[in-house]
Amino acid sequence: MELFKHNKIFDFVSWSKYGLALSVFLTLVSLYLFFGVGFNLGIDFAGGSTVQIQYMDKATRNADSKNMNSSSNIPNTQTIRNLLSHDSHFDNAQVSKFGNDREILIKIPFHPDLHSSILADKLHEILMPSGDFEIRKLDTVGPKVGDELALSAVISLILATIAMMLYVSFRYEWRFALASIITLVHDVMITAASVIIFKIDLNLEVIAALLTLLGYSINDTIIVFDRIREKMLEGKKMSIEEIINEAISRTLSRTILTSLTMFFVVLTLYIFGGKIIVGFSLPLLIGVVFGTYSSMFVAPKLAILLGFSVEKYYARETQKVKKAEERERMRKLYEGGRV
Repeated sequence: MELFKHNKIFDFVSWSKYGLALSVFLTLVSLYLFFGVGFNLGIDFAGGSTVQIQYMDKATRNADSKNMNSSSNIPNTQTIRNLLSHDSHFDNAQVSKFGNDREILIKIPFHPDLHSSILADKLHEILMPSGDFEIRKLDTVGPKVGDELALSAVISLILATIAMMLYVSFRYEWRFALASIITLVHDVMITAASVIIFKIDLNLEVIAALLTLLGYSINDTIIVFDRIREKMLEGKKMSIEEIINEAISRTLSRTILTSLTMFFVVLTLYIFGGKIIVGFSLPLLIGVVFGTYSSMFVAPKLAILLGFSVEKYYARETQKVKKAEERERMRKLYEGGRV
């Protein structure tokens, strides 16, 4: 399926200067957010407990009562905060709605005296005045486990990036390899910064989204670079700008269709998956957009800025062909008994 005319060549290289300027600006903003604002560590890394509770509706519980008040027994989040503030075990607890008015999510920082075995009973005791509720989910992570998870997450990201670097370095000329790695880091940085902007807790779901983005982003860039290499191997005397413009234009339909498919799948997860997977869906949604844009407007331009020369590339390829032909000639002479 072709969305664009096959013979239409767009001037991506000229547009790339604006894309590169935007990327530099967003990277600087990301660095400010990392060091000036910082991540809000989730329970997975900071340690503590997450409790999801659901309040019962009076109208549902007393449907057979004749003189029944139809108002629901649902307290607001401030009421729950006030009740929790009476117990020092729940200092700095975060209370928010979770999906609907009856669902409440409570994030409780780690406290050495607040064990998971007594947490449910304490919550029932403290929140009893707020109405009837049930605990639907209770997760507890100790600080030691949180540190181990954080270390594992960092190691996973570093190892994945190194693996990508080794693969791309082996497959492409080093300037293209370096450009693709810089682009990869750029995509991850901007996506991670969006986690701070949208006030999403940094947890294992976010790390999973970033690891998924690593694979998606490098795949998109490699497809463009493969097409650029194919054009260069054709041996036509073209400038690097012409080669890049033609290569990206030829893969544009495929890139747009793939990106839109991924985008709408993740968008569905974000809209219908609810808050429980927002840490995965929202960063990945943003990452798909920037991963697509960077593969067309950032990575090829970086290869040019790093000093890639088509003339030198042709000279190296010609030398390789001559060496291969010489080896083949010597092999035939040896087999014929003349060497």
